[in-house]
Amino acid sequence: MSFNEGDFIVLEYTIRVKETGNIVDTTNEELAKKEGIYESGRLYGPTLIVLGKGWLNKYVEEKIKELDVGGEAEIEVPPEKAFGERDPGKVRVFSIREFRRRGYRVRVGDVVEVGGEKGIVKSITGGRVIIDFNHPLAGKTLIYKIKIIRKLEETEEKIKGLARRYLQIPEEELKIEYDPEEKKVVIEIPTKYMAKRDIQYAKILLVTDIYDMLKDEVDKVVFQEVFTRRKEEKAGKKEEIEERESKEKTEEEPKEEAVEGKA
Repeated sequence: MSFNEGDFIVLEYTIRVKETGNIVDTTNEELAKKEGIYESGRLYGPTLIVLGKGWLNKYVEEKIKELDVGGEAEIEVPPEKAFGERDPGKVRVFSIREFRRRGYRVRVGDVVEVGGEKGIVKSITGGRVIIDFNHPLAGKTLIYKIKIIRKLEETEEKIKGLARRYLQIPEEELKIEYDPEEKKVVIEIPTKYMAKRDIQYAKILLVTDIYDMLKDEVDKVVFQEVFTRRKEEKAGKKEEIEERESKEKTEEEPKEEAVEGKA
């Protein structure tokens, strides 16, 4: 079996720089911690890619199409198929006075933006600031180590995979219901994730991709936020005090936020 454009593939990967052996990205949480590249807000483990969406390097995606479920590969990506060769013309010199006039105190290693371009400060000597606007991985050969875990076939599986990717919430903590007759999806977000940074933006991106990739299966997406009262116990007693609480408080109904798709 081989894969095609638009297929939903769950995989594990690790990306190294060939010249140094340094890891630049991985789905393995323990390895990320060991290498000092761990991101606290990221959900590690097997991740979803949709072939053709550009979520992985295009050259790597073409190689993935030749694999099967359970297959593994080590793919070498030369600079011209990765981030390009280094361009000496992108290493520029600025006067430190230019930054001081703007109120900036630049240091070696800082990422700065000049004229809409981002670069890294390489050195500061004699009142001159040397900034490299090349991508940090320009001129590097990358090694992708890939393992295909599974291919998602069912619509509900695909929705769960997309929800995990965008919301960064484990699938087992997301309650997702899909009604194929109504073409409606209900996604219940646990209370503890409601204040998660950029959650609203993530929801918009998720809905956009659901309507784009599953346009024949989904016309409506509903986000449901349920506030659950915690059960309390008095110290040393087994009985709960729900009866007293119910008299003092009014239970809050689930909040529903619907997003309509185009017919």
